[in-house]
Amino acid sequence: MRIMYIMSNMRLTGLGLVAAIFFAPHALAQSSPVSYPNHLVRIVVPYLPGGGVDTAARVVGQKMAEVFNQPVVIENKPGAATNIGSDFVAKAAPDGYTLLLSNSSQVANVSLYGKAMPYDLLRDLGPVTMIGTTPVLLVVHPSLPVKTVRDLIALAKAKPGMLTFASAGIGSPTHIAPELFRWMAKIDMLHVPYKGGSQAVTDVIGGQITCYFAAMSTGLPLAKSGRLRAVAVTSPRRFSAVIPEVPTVAESGLPGYELVGWFALMLPAATPADIVNRINAVAVQALRAPGMNDRLLTEGIELVASTPQEFDAFTRKELLKYEKLVRAAGIRPE
Repeated sequence: MRIMYIMSNMRLTGLGLVAAIFFAPHALAQSSPVSYPNHLVRIVVPYLPGGGVDTAARVVGQKMAEVFNQPVVIENKPGAATNIGSDFVAKAAPDGYTLLLSNSSQVANVSLYGKAMPYDLLRDLGPVTMIGTTPVLLVVHPSLPVKTVRDLIALAKAKPGMLTFASAGIGSPTHIAPELFRWMAKIDMLHVPYKGGSQAVTDVIGGQITCYFAAMSTGLPLAKSGRLRAVAVTSPRRFSAVIPEVPTVAESGLPGYELVGWFALMLPAATPADIVNRINAVAVQALRAPGMNDRLLTEGIELVASTPQEFDAFTRKELLKYEKLVRAAGIRPE
C-alpha cells in the first residue's frame, strides 16, 4: 500500500505502476537478509592449510554452514605476509559471499608496510565478529638444552646470531611474538619466515630451526605428544583451561612480556549493513552452539563473540598498539 500511495502521487502511468509493483519485490528480495545466502559462501584464509588461522576458519566455517544451510568452503590464499588473501577479499564483490578469516597480521601490516599495502584496512575491509583469542606457545626441539625462558635467553646470549626462530609469515603473531621477545631480552636471533605454520613447525621438528612461537592449535598437539617441548605461553596468565603446567614468558624469565593473538571475520567494507548483520548473527549463533566453546578450547582458542561495532573499536585499538610495538622493537618487513 505504501508503494502504491507513493506511485500515485508521482502520477506514474499504469504501465509504470505495473512495472514498479513487479520489480519492487525482486529488489527487496535481493537486499533482504532473509534471502542471504542462497549459494556457497567462502572464507579466505591468507595462510597455507594447517596453521592456527586455517584451523579456526574450518571449525567456525563448518558450524556456520549448518546454520546457513549452505556450503561454507575454506579457500587458502597465502603469500605476501597475508596481503594476497586479504587484498583478494578487500576487492571482492560486497555481497557477503566472500569473507576473510583475519588475525593480528592485518593490523600489524599497516605499521610494517604502510602505503605499500595493496588495500586500506579501515577503508576496504569491514568487521563482522571476533571469534576468539589465543596465546602463542613457545616451543623448541626436545634435544635443545632449553627448558625455560631463562635457558633460551642464556643460550642466545652465549651464541649471538646463531639461534633461529621460525614464523608463519611476516606480521603474524608467530613473527611479532619472537621479535618482541628478542627486543625485550636484548638478544640476537635470526628470523626465518614461512608461508604458514605447518611448514614452520616441520622444520622445528626436524631440528633445522631453534624455536618457534607457535599458534596453540599447531604447537599444542606436538607438545602433548613430546615431539616438541613447550617452554612458555605469551599470555599474561597461564592458559589453565588447556595447558596449565606451562608458565608464562613473563613469570619464567622475561617480566612484563605479553602478547595475545586473535581471530575474527571480516568482509568487503561496502557490504550492505543488513547482510553484515545477518552474517554476524549466524556467526555468533555458530560460536555459541553447544560444544563449540570446548571445541575451540581444544585448538587453544578462547571464544569471543562480538558485534561488528565492538570488533571495529577493537581493531582501531590494535592498530595503535602494533604501531607502538613495531616502532619500539624495530621490526621490519624484511
